[in-house]
Amino acid sequence: MIYNNLIYLIIVIFIFSSTAVPEAPQLAPFTGFSFFFIKAAFFYFLVRYFYRDKKIKEVASYFKAEQKLAIMAIVSVAIDVYFLDCQYYLARLPYASRMPVLISLGGILIYFGYMSIVWAVAKPKYEFLFDRAYSCSAFIGANLSTNLPIVLPWLFVSLFFDGLTLVPFPGFQAFLDSPWGEGLLFLSFFIVLVLTFPWFITRLWKCKPLRPGPIRALIENFCRKEGLKYSEIMVWPLFEGRMVTAGIMGVVKRFRYLLLTPALINNLNGMEIEAVVAHEIGHIRRFHLQFYLFLLLGFGLIAQLFSYLFMYGILRFDFFYELSEKLDKQMDSVLIFASTLALLIFLIFYFRFIFAFFMRNFERQADIHAFSALGGSGPIVSALERVAWLSGNIRNMPSWHHFSIAQRVNFLSACDIDRSLPGRHNRKVYLALFLYLLVVAGSGFTLWKMPDDLLKHAPLEHLAGIYKQRSQEAPVSEKQLWFHLLGNLQQERGLEKEAISAYEKALELDSNQPDSLNNLAWLLLTADNKELRNPERALTLAREAARLKRSGYILDTLARAFFVNGYPASAVKKEKEAVKIDPANREYYEKQIKLFEEEQE
Repeated sequence: MIYNNLIYLIIVIFIFSSTAVPEAPQLAPFTGFSFFFIKAAFFYFLVRYFYRDKKIKEVASYFKAEQKLAIMAIVSVAIDVYFLDCQYYLARLPYASRMPVLISLGGILIYFGYMSIVWAVAKPKYEFLFDRAYSCSAFIGANLSTNLPIVLPWLFVSLFFDGLTLVPFPGFQAFLDSPWGEGLLFLSFFIVLVLTFPWFITRLWKCKPLRPGPIRALIENFCRKEGLKYSEIMVWPLFEGRMVTAGIMGVVKRFRYLLLTPALINNLNGMEIEAVVAHEIGHIRRFHLQFYLFLLLGFGLIAQLFSYLFMYGILRFDFFYELSEKLDKQMDSVLIFASTLALLIFLIFYFRFIFAFFMRNFERQADIHAFSALGGSGPIVSALERVAWLSGNIRNMPSWHHFSIAQRVNFLSACDIDRSLPGRHNRKVYLALFLYLLVVAGSGFTLWKMPDDLLKHAPLEHLAGIYKQRSQEAPVSEKQLWFHLLGNLQQERGLEKEAISAYEKALELDSNQPDSLNNLAWLLLTADNKELRNPERALTLAREAARLKRSGYILDTLARAFFVNGYPASAVKKEKEAVKIDPANREYYEKQIKLFEEEQE
């Protein structure tokens, strides 16, 4: 369950962090909130259906229903983002403009809100299956404490770096802006987090030290013989302690914890417990915790390259531009949506297949260590068979992140016959890691050498030709749009004269288009070629644009027009209006206000 929840929360974070905050909601607030509550009510009745009396009769079916509903919760979150514009409202939270992580945190809270509905409805079934009574709030809290460690590392890092932007010391900000400053600070904070996080998790999960006794003495003696150094042996009360499992966390002795659930301690004999501990020691001996961190960091690098290549590829196909036209959407909006969807699919593929490949084979390496430490397969096979039986006869149950227990047993039994199998498997794993390292290094090198304007020149030249052709061939009612799009494109390419000409033609066809008025005004104010500038006309155009559309970016253009024409007080006034309309970009507007106020003085 924990591994599944990891993917679910990564997807939720990705949905929020990769989607821009809209300037205005697609639906009126009352309509949007009405749809939100209707959808929440539908989700509630869906949960009731999944946990109806005749459906849930065993622990496996309970968790299977929870997994399906978690996926439905993600779908609900996606609807909230892409259709109900929840980010627009979250951006109105205090400090959200300065700390974007608060918007993503709000999204995670929405996801946990849906999951709280699941847990509240499922509570009676859980109490029946696990023979434990809870209040509703305590049960929801227990589930939250199980899931929070998955998202907390991301939250700590994001809050830390967003918070750095609020530090009011110029010297510190200069350090961050240096070529190595932010990277060095990130590395330092990340190392501290990795080292100390296991201590925090064990407290959040309410783990307690294993009491002195024969079992503890057995484990201590075995760890001493194996040379394992650790901080503490902990009892892990996962799902009322009835889950038969173990784990190990921590890359250094001071913050390394060996975790065993009560069900495992109470139901396995001494030799089997030693085999389980040997398996966990295998993870330490083979540096699996460090490799997991490498796989997570590598994903970020590979995903960035994938995103660039995908966008470059899609921009070279006429179908993309035809789709933008049919959907009546700006090209960049369609591109962002398509690339976000593609990256989401890549994320699921990466964790479901690549990350899972290493997880399965790391587990087999840990089994091999237990096999070697105990001199054969007997103890570890016995432990695995008992775990399968105690967990509800799950011997043949497949898992995306583990080989089934039957597969693990068969492999270990084969190792008794062919002692070369462990070495061959280890070589296979290290070859896979080496190939993965080559992919990561290649991705980093490609990103380093990739031109910054890769997504501009080649595909945009192709696009410019299409826009010019459409502006000539389209019906009169559509020509204005194509000239406007051509103006946007030529401005983006730095072809200022061509952009001005395109906007002029768009306005000749329809003079009441605020975006064309605004963009032309901006060019007449800021063109690199000063001969193209015309501040007086820009002010007239910007005023008309603001009359037609009260938007933050349009008011910002009007403010600059006032400022350039010698009216700084009016410029400050318009920027303050922009802050109220578009708080998500407060920081930019406040910088402009400061600039204009200094001119007044």
